Amino acid sequence: MDGSLSAQMRAWHIEGMTIPIAYFNGDWIDHDQLRLPIDDLGFQLGATIVERMRTFRAEAFRLEEHLERLRHSLLVVGWDAERLVPEVAAATVELLKRNAKLIAPGDDWGLAVFITPGSTPDAVQPTVCVRGYPLPFADWATKFQTGVEVVVVDIRQVPDNCWPSQLKCRSRLHYYLADQQAAAKSPGARALVLDQDGNVGEATTANIVAHFPDKGLVTPPREKVLPGVSQQVLFELASELRIPHAQQDFTPAELAEADEVFLTSTSVCMLPVVRIDGQAVGQGGPGPIFKTLLKAWSERVAVDITKQAEQFSSRDS
Repeated sequence: MDGSLSAQMRAWHIEGMTIPIAYFNGDWIDHDQLRLPIDDLGFQLGATIVERMRTFRAEAFRLEEHLERLRHSLLVVGWDAERLVPEVAAATVELLKRNAKLIAPGDDWGLAVFITPGSTPDAVQPTVCVRGYPLPFADWATKFQTGVEVVVVDIRQVPDNCWPSQLKCRSRLHYYLADQQAAAKSPGARALVLDQDGNVGEATTANIVAHFPDKGLVTPPREKVLPGVSQQVLFELASELRIPHAQQDFTPAELAEADEVFLTSTSVCMLPVVRIDGQAVGQGGPGPIFKTLLKAWSERVAVDITKQAEQFSSRDS
């Protein structure tokens, strides 16, 4: 369970409010009653397909795009996407209705989906869960101004002959190891993993986007990384602002020549990278392209993303 959610649950208990309701295998249960059987292959083998979303103004943002990515992941592992995707779609909408009174005005939640094959490899009776939780804004509220550091680690992306990069699954031990190595090199830094050829891949749980004065925005080819919904939003905004963007391979040395670098992911939307392996990116702080794109994103969703994070960052303490 998320630490931030645990803190929020304690507050709800004290105030006599209702615990969030979660969807689990066709039933609606209290979030703190969620349990995964010990023989579930999601636990035993890490055979778990996941999807993570967030709300804006208490509505799921880019729901259709997330469901399409979920569909693709299910097809990769051979599970019944035609049944499971509509089930998750309906549960997501219903979950927000059932928990509406717990989402304070101006606040937003994260939404997490996981599906496992259950106790048998054929996934005839899969485990399906959709849950919601208060976004832990305190984890990143200050980073819109201070930025983050990334560290290139030795851990590489899983090669396609293990599973395709486009599969969003919970088998992510290499991310854990990468973050451990990054923390040892520079406490608080995010890990940047390379692909098997030594090109920039992605940060753990985030896509990486670089800006070059002569190229505009550049990201690794989508077929080599997990395609990010937030990354796609960024490119849409860039098109509207007439900022060039492209996909291509680039090395860590080439990344070091960028004048701005961002991380994009569902919960935070985008954050500026201000140091790579201890070296400043650009002027060492959030640059004008980042500020322009974040402002456009806030206008797109009718929420001041920075101010919202600042406003609600204290509720988890």
